Amino acid sequence: MPKTIQRWTRSHEFWLLAVVVILSMFLTAATDSFLTLQNLFDLLTSTSFAGILAAGLLVVLVFGGIDISFTAIASVAQYVALMIAKTYPIGWFGVFFVACCTGILCGLFNAAIIHKVRISSVIVTISTLNVFFGLLIYITRGDYITSLPSYFREGIWWFEFTDSNGFPYAINFQALLLVVAFFMTWVLLNKTNIGRQIYAMGGNEIAVERLGFHVFGLRCLVYGYMGFMAAIASISQAQLAQSVTPTTLIGKELEVLAAVVLGGASLTGGNGSVFGAVLGVMLIAILQNGLILLGVSSYWNQFFVGCVILLAVSATALSQRRRHAGLAS
Repeated sequence: MPKTIQRWTRSHEFWLLAVVVILSMFLTAATDSFLTLQNLFDLLTSTSFAGILAAGLLVVLVFGGIDISFTAIASVAQYVALMIAKTYPIGWFGVFFVACCTGILCGLFNAAIIHKVRISSVIVTISTLNVFFGLLIYITRGDYITSLPSYFREGIWWFEFTDSNGFPYAINFQALLLVVAFFMTWVLLNKTNIGRQIYAMGGNEIAVERLGFHVFGLRCLVYGYMGFMAAIASISQAQLAQSVTPTTLIGKELEVLAAVVLGGASLTGGNGSVFGAVLGVMLIAILQNGLILLGVSSYWNQFFVGCVILLAVSATALSQRRRHAGLAS
């Protein structure tokens, strides 16, 4: 067997892909509706929000940081952009521009606090989660935005077709943004010098700083990128929901973190791949969808997601211990 194939079969992504395939086969056999075009399209559309956030969080984890505030950033960016779009004819470009600027500013605020005050990123982003969300609720009084511009309500539908049962299908707005988000992240991490610096930073921050890397600049880029992806995800979710609710995005942090960690990203930094993150998002989405199709109460969702995080972190820790033991011997 070629060494490339041997290396691939030993990788975390290979075994994760095997789990996704086995789970899909089980759900196909156990239910009549899992492997249907309608369910698969619905699954792709509903997963876009978590998937886009996972693309941003992967970069933060590879860097060696963590961000818990991304749902609050998404909520703020979504509300600001669509409140302005509701009042002024800014068009699609204006919606994305305002949302992304808002998200990036929030991300840069996180980066500045973490770097200048030298506080753990977990503590900072848990704090800013409450700060951003609290300010949003205070200013908006929790009011919904239901009157959205017509162009935003219509969204984007490419290559539309209708099946024999009359159900329409197409590459929609959510699927398009999801693909673009993961592609941008892949390019950043694998095809740029900055991506290599991000991986190096996650491996050993002190050594990288001694080599002369601009650590503050990298931290601003990483957390700004997370804010950017949070803004993109928020626009995707608002177009799908056809409304803006300030409280609806909060609480998705566990699901996104589970997907990225399950995909092989280490909480200590330096490890993680876009393909692994994609598989992690797929597994969480298929697991949640399967529970619904099997008639399991939605209250069990958090239980299973928590179990998945525990298993993923444990497996990653055991793998690292074996690798270190192998190097020591």
